[in-house]
Amino acid sequence: MSLQVYNTISRNKETFTPLVEGKVGMYVCGVTVYDYCHVGHARVMIVFDIINRWLKQIGYDVDYVRNFTDVDDKIIARAAERGIAIDQLTNEMIAAFYEDADALGCDRPTHEPRATAHMDEMIAMIEALVQRGCAYVSASGDVLYAVREFAAYGKLSGKNIDDLESGSRVDVDNTKRDPLDFVLWKMAKPEEPAWDSPWGRGRPGWHIECSAMSCSHLGSTFDIHGGGMDLKFPHHENEIAQACAANDGNFARYWLHNGFVNINSEKMSKSLGNFFTIREVLKTYHPEVLRMFMLGTHYRSPLDFSDRALDEAKTALDRIYETRKRIAETAAIVDAALPARFVDAMNDDFNTTEALAVLFDLSRALNKGLNEKSDVAELIGQFTAITKLLGIARHDVNEWFQGGESDTDRIDALIAERAEAKKARDFARADAIRNELAAEGIVLEDTAAGTTWKKA
Repeated sequence: MSLQVYNTISRNKETFTPLVEGKVGMYVCGVTVYDYCHVGHARVMIVFDIINRWLKQIGYDVDYVRNFTDVDDKIIARAAERGIAIDQLTNEMIAAFYEDADALGCDRPTHEPRATAHMDEMIAMIEALVQRGCAYVSASGDVLYAVREFAAYGKLSGKNIDDLESGSRVDVDNTKRDPLDFVLWKMAKPEEPAWDSPWGRGRPGWHIECSAMSCSHLGSTFDIHGGGMDLKFPHHENEIAQACAANDGNFARYWLHNGFVNINSEKMSKSLGNFFTIREVLKTYHPEVLRMFMLGTHYRSPLDFSDRALDEAKTALDRIYETRKRIAETAAIVDAALPARFVDAMNDDFNTTEALAVLFDLSRALNKGLNEKSDVAELIGQFTAITKLLGIARHDVNEWFQGGESDTDRIDALIAERAEAKKARDFARADAIRNELAAEGIVLEDTAAGTTWKKA
């Protein structure tokens, strides 16, 4: 089965054929670095990490670009609120972003451009739009995009330009020719960061940043543009209008959007105030649990976030680690081809839900084979290859079950004391030690090789 992807712009699943054989150019909208990332951001990170991994797995040379928006009204306001320089804030938040992404097991993209490093490209694109009559300088001095000059506006989101009402999703501004027009370059206010331009000192609008950075790194036409569903309109719609009008190109050929993360059936977002930062979640749950939780739902579907769902992901991940623990006690792992069913699942629009089902079926077969002392070398190779590709079960087995417990010496000493108590037939003391540890959430497992422990 060849790779099939759901293309938002065509609203169909299509056979993926890259612009250049064997190579893929992929741009994913990154974050505006004024605050810590929330769980919705985590979904984007993990979804496109999986897509990047699978594209490489099936033989593509992937040029993966993900940006940082490091100049924005929110950034300016937050830096002023904290009384620090803008670059101090953005550098701090970018460092925090990397900590979160690394904890979630996400590979780094090929390029991670910052908006402030691409002013020349943005200005050049705006100049081209002005020259072609698709942009104009308003009475306020801002440069605006004339939406009605782009006939295909609304193709991605499916919105009819005549049905869009002023004030619903666009700013009302009397200096605009049309309420739908949006800012490409805004005149800077006193004390705000600014760059020289043909229209005076100012800074870019948000939408032009991604159009310029994606084309700068991948060319005017490239393969995949991705991001969260919330960016489809107006951000991605505006990106298309800008890039196509400026470059006479087709811009991105496949548009991939991940679904919302919901809390109580409402989208998680900072604007609604119903969000959890990744850091808050990781105080209670291991980052790999959050990754497993994300993989359990197809990337285009909405995802309901709750402690119960995370607990279920933890239980599922424990089952995988239990299998890994048994594997570690067998012969050396051998390389093996991925199961055809797994390959088909991933080639079907990166269906991680089905891919995990394959992994759990494989885990059951592997454990059955181990119990029957069958030759399970190939199953072990397949199991290991899948977990590596999905970025799960990548931690030390003992550390996983011990939960990173810092007081291991005390626990090991109690286990040794319990063993001596059992030898001396002091079963009351042995039971007391087991109960003491159980009260701390530590479960003992007696095996022929001795006693091991794990966090419940």
